[in-house]
Amino acid sequence: MKRQSISLSEPNDEWLNSQIANKEYSSKSELVNDLIRQARNQNKHIDWIRMKLESAEKSGFTTDTKEQILKQSKEMLNGSI
Repeated sequence: MKRQSISLSEPNDEWLNSQIANKEYSSKSELVNDLIRQARNQNKHIDWIRMKLESAEKSGFTTDTKEQILKQSKEMLNGSI
């Protein structure tokens, strides 16, 4: 793993310390890595939604039912797609 040095504002450092004190994480590194993974995953979902919206705008109407669209969205959020 690569090592980095970062500066944190006092409120952010206090929040990180509270998460460790609550035994949510064992270290700041573990917590920061988890936050980055969550942000990357969220960006992946946003990119998927953006792609679907752009595709929908270009293609006109869909033949998918609202149930199918909802199912696809839930699958994407759960990491199935």
